[in-house]
Amino acid sequence: MLRSERQDDIPELTRLVARAAFPEGSVVMTMRDELGFIFEDDEFAGLYPKLGQPAESPGRLALVTVMQYIENLTDRQAAHAVRGRIDWKYALGLELSDSGFHYSVLSEFRQRLVAGGAERLLLEKLLERCEARELLRGKKKQRTDSTHVLAAIRSLSLLELVGETMRRTLDDLAQAAPEWLRERMQPDWVKRYSRRFDGYHLPKSQEKRWELATTIGQDGHYLLDMVFQKSTPAIVGALPMIDIMRRIWVQQFYLGDGEVHWRTKQQWGQPPAGKTIASAEDLEAKYRVKRSTEWTGYLVHLTETCAKEHPRLITQVETTVATRHDSKVTETIQDDLAARGLLPEIHLVDQGYMEADLLVNSQKKGVDLLGPVPSSKSWQDKTEGAFDHTQFHIDWVTRVATCPRGKTSAFCSDRKTWRGTPNLTFAFRAEDCLPCPVRQRCSRAKTGHRTLTIYPQEQYEALLAARQRQETEAFKELYGERAGIEGTISQAARRMDLRRSRYIGLSCTHLQHVATAAAINVVRVVNWLAGEMPEATRPSPFQALARV
Repeated sequence: MLRSERQDDIPELTRLVARAAFPEGSVVMTMRDELGFIFEDDEFAGLYPKLGQPAESPGRLALVTVMQYIENLTDRQAAHAVRGRIDWKYALGLELSDSGFHYSVLSEFRQRLVAGGAERLLLEKLLERCEARELLRGKKKQRTDSTHVLAAIRSLSLLELVGETMRRTLDDLAQAAPEWLRERMQPDWVKRYSRRFDGYHLPKSQEKRWELATTIGQDGHYLLDMVFQKSTPAIVGALPMIDIMRRIWVQQFYLGDGEVHWRTKQQWGQPPAGKTIASAEDLEAKYRVKRSTEWTGYLVHLTETCAKEHPRLITQVETTVATRHDSKVTETIQDDLAARGLLPEIHLVDQGYMEADLLVNSQKKGVDLLGPVPSSKSWQDKTEGAFDHTQFHIDWVTRVATCPRGKTSAFCSDRKTWRGTPNLTFAFRAEDCLPCPVRQRCSRAKTGHRTLTIYPQEQYEALLAARQRQETEAFKELYGERAGIEGTISQAARRMDLRRSRYIGLSCTHLQHVATAAAINVVRVVNWLAGEMPEATRPSPFQALARV
């Protein structure tokens, strides 16, 4: 049951003692003075049952969660700060004699936030307070970037993955159905699965590792066969680890001709990274390689205001699986900002967030999606003097393309890329292309004729305009403002450990990122009101010397 409380007033004794201890205030005290009590209990009422024991004030718990991330504290440290720190009691509106709460209350509160989809309130309610103080005037120009996040799991090789999955499944069965397992376990299982699988204890030679993987696969198939027999108790098949093991075995092993084979890229294939389970502990964590960085976990996308004359506040946080491409998140970010009245007029992004469809759709929303667009990958675009797509005249009404020599296309067909992006393909006649004196500048096709594949008119013209625009000095000057988002990511990673998930699962990791964004906003608002403005990137001593 929710016991609603109002924390409008700070107890007088708490106020006097806090002012004496912190004559210039602290971050959390200034936050309370300038923004008031940010979260009201009624905003979290839907997360609690109507009957039962009265709960701790969720408004205070939400504020404690944000304050916890400001100082990068654990649950125990945050609960201790509530009991013993005067500035925290001031910010929370507590009596000096208040004994606080047990640290486990914070974990229970986070579970309620995630289950109710209310983690967004940690950032949204803070932004509402900032807007009321006219601190969000810079929302017309915003920038977005992403960074990797390591899941709170041990990174496993494929051999460690299947071995650990088998070991954990046996442990769960030993607790849920010990007699059933005792009757079916093999004599060598105790030696093989009694301790954790790690690279130190595994065979060193590739041949021995292959044999061990095949043996584990055979053990797993035997166990699954026993589990799915009609006589097996229902409690066995209902164990979560049984279903996890079944999915991993489908991905990592192939059963053919009565024998178990370990899947590799060369033999029997492997599922794509976006579907592969990387750990039985966290099914949503995915393995990804991006340039020189490889990790198992997630991606977090941060969007912030970037007007120089206003504080730079994070307005949107999106957490995705590691394998989801940045371009698939652009519209999600814009739609969420639009729903909260924070849609920017200029949206600065890097090339990963740019696609022809996104340029068009952003324009329809009144957003100028600004960033470098991918260059064409055809050899004609990369060869000086060759005939690229810009040298063909397109009649969009009749769907006819005319080449630089005046020959028209034979037909036009609609097609889609493997990503589902619509394209138009214009095909020219071989009898026109083969005798053409400039054919070497136009086509190298073995069929002898040129084909031209481009986007539909709306996307094609938007992409062409974007490529022309990015060559201008005005574009380069404006796009230079996007670089500041990297400083925000650095602040979040170094001060609040953004790149390491504290919790298991995508939804819980997203809560961490939302709380981190709210904490950064609090720090920036306090600094801004104290007169501290964002500074330009400091040059290295060598750069400074070279400028003299």
